[in-house]
Amino acid sequence: LKKSFLFNLFFIIDKDFFSSYFKIKKHKKNKYMRYFLLFILLTSFTLEDFNTEDLEKDSMLYQSENLARKYSAEKYQWQHEYGLPQPEKVCEMGSAWLDCYPRSIITKDGQSVIETLSDKKLWDVLTEIGIEGLHTNPMKVAGGIYTGKPTPSVDGGYDRISLKIDPAFGTDEQYIQMANTIHSYKAILIGDLIPGHTGLGSDFILALKKYKDYPGIYNMVEIDQQDWNILPKVKSNELSVNLNFNVVDKLKEKGYIVGRLQRVIFAEPGIKVSNWDVTREITGVDGKKRRWVYLHYFKAGQPSLNWLDPTFAANRLISGDIMKSIGVLKDNILRLDANGFLGVEIKTGSEKAWSEGHPLSIVATNLISMLIRKLGGFSFQELNLTVPDLKSMLKLGADLSYDFITRTAYCHALLASDADFLRMNYCLLNEANISPIRFIHALQNHDEITYELVNITDDECVLGYKNKKYSGKELRDIIIKQDYKVVKKPYVSMSGNGLCTTMIGLCAAAMGINDIYNMTDTEKQKVKKAHLLLTFFNAMQPGVFMLSGWDIVGALPLESKQIPDLLKDKDCRWLNRGAYDLINIAPDKTVSFSNIPKAKMLYGPLNEQLKDPNSYVSNLKKILKVRKDNQIDLSQLKKVLKVKNSQLFLALYKLPKDESTLLVALNFGKEKIAEKINIDEIKNSYAVNLIEEKNEEKKFSSNEFNLSLEALQAKAIVFKKEKFKKD
Repeated sequence: LKKSFLFNLFFIIDKDFFSSYFKIKKHKKNKYMRYFLLFILLTSFTLEDFNTEDLEKDSMLYQSENLARKYSAEKYQWQHEYGLPQPEKVCEMGSAWLDCYPRSIITKDGQSVIETLSDKKLWDVLTEIGIEGLHTNPMKVAGGIYTGKPTPSVDGGYDRISLKIDPAFGTDEQYIQMANTIHSYKAILIGDLIPGHTGLGSDFILALKKYKDYPGIYNMVEIDQQDWNILPKVKSNELSVNLNFNVVDKLKEKGYIVGRLQRVIFAEPGIKVSNWDVTREITGVDGKKRRWVYLHYFKAGQPSLNWLDPTFAANRLISGDIMKSIGVLKDNILRLDANGFLGVEIKTGSEKAWSEGHPLSIVATNLISMLIRKLGGFSFQELNLTVPDLKSMLKLGADLSYDFITRTAYCHALLASDADFLRMNYCLLNEANISPIRFIHALQNHDEITYELVNITDDECVLGYKNKKYSGKELRDIIIKQDYKVVKKPYVSMSGNGLCTTMIGLCAAAMGINDIYNMTDTEKQKVKKAHLLLTFFNAMQPGVFMLSGWDIVGALPLESKQIPDLLKDKDCRWLNRGAYDLINIAPDKTVSFSNIPKAKMLYGPLNEQLKDPNSYVSNLKKILKVRKDNQIDLSQLKKVLKVKNSQLFLALYKLPKDESTLLVALNFGKEKIAEKINIDEIKNSYAVNLIEEKNEEKKFSSNEFNLSLEALQAKAIVFKKEKFKKD
């Protein structure tokens, strides 16, 4: 009876039964209802009610072990090079990607998200534009089951609990069909791997019940009963509670945990003070009651994996995810989420543990990346750490890395009409000998536009900027203060990590537009011009260029009043995740399948934009053709030039076809500029402006070049010497 009728009724009536019971108790007429509710309370679901055998079969570790048997001692392991990163091969497969957030996709009735993204009509349009790859973002089941029923994801799908595709998006079979469709267009499919944590699924529950190797998956520790007096109480309807620093310090003194970490991401008073949670009393499979303390870098629903436990259970679990993604679902590339947080260690003489850029993160990333390559795929990492950490992680690990270094810098260049900070960041990368070909050069993604500026935060770091010397922290404060002064508008919200807006919102702020939802035609043109400038900057870089579904339709950020429920935990990133319809398949729908409101769009559906030669997409098509025809993705950065006008950015690249010199020039300012520059590489050559329709050649016998750019204008000029020699 408890396992069937009452168990289901428990979830149908009300979650907060204690509250209901005491409200009813005040009324004598509700005597029988009170007894009924009390009976349900006494027979309500607990972790102990889970069937261990069923949990194990549903767990990722169990599924991983079954997959491993299909690969062990088989020929599949020996058909690909895997020891070293191969960024050039990734670019040759396809280097212009569209990033789509599944929860924001608008679908037709009866059609899944996956079927929508594999629609041949969509791919006819994307191929015409020049898109060569699709990044799906996380699509596997996420969230938790600790209440006895599925609970939603606490972080947009980044708390995975299964290797299966989430039924909300489609099926495994539909995903494989999507891969086949995309591959038939000679494009690539990019999935996601989350090596740092899971959700509160079967694996975590089995760990709490101390079953087999499952506790070894996580950074968790059993607290002796004699020390329970240190721990705070947990509400009966909660699984855990966050620990304050006082408790964290006491547990560190007793040798249980490594203590405070370098950062508390998603810190929120009363919700998350530290990176540690403690569970309520939980009865294990052996009948013993335990309380566990576990680590989470992000939210409490994302328990962190232990990459150096003697069971190597976390390693085995993630290996299974790789095998499923590459071998079964046919992903070509996997994005490594937050792989800079895979190691944590007590640090003698320091109040805080070593938790960022740890050698274990490097070793784990190397192993993950090599296994992906060994099985025929490639990877890129979303790593927001210092330049030295980035260099270490790229040496043998992921093939590519998300470009957090220049991303904030080019946003600053637009907001401040000043490219000096962008130039400085290129100097840092050049000094570290990190080539732009190792990066994903992107516009918007699912997160906020990060302003952590981790690469310059170190106080010991001395940086030269505008002919002065600053500590990293000093310069960080200057840049943030300048930019936040510009973007402090109602349609740009700020989280602890950055700006929660779309790129259209950022561009509107840079243009000084106060009412983004009621722009004049002139204001819209200014925003589009600024957006195209940022698009051009990223597309002209070696490596991979990526833009999002929000970028390509020109999505405006949502208003807070549209999504009050999503903002309850103060995660403002939902403001930049409005729903969109790429090719107008459901024009009457106002929300996505996950009930996210449709964003207002500056540009509109792609197929409609292609009819207008002046639209954003038509301009994007030209830019991507220039990129493809000249193999700019495989070019080599030679140098970033010094300039007199700070709003001007100039860089020289060597093209792979005939070793011609490419000059990329951008005016981040709001006024026309002219500058005379000396470039030795252009002497005795013919120049061609790649973006202009006429493409007229101009002969250069000297190294002097007079450059003129309108406000927010960009140029790509190729200097060819072979023809000059023939003449």
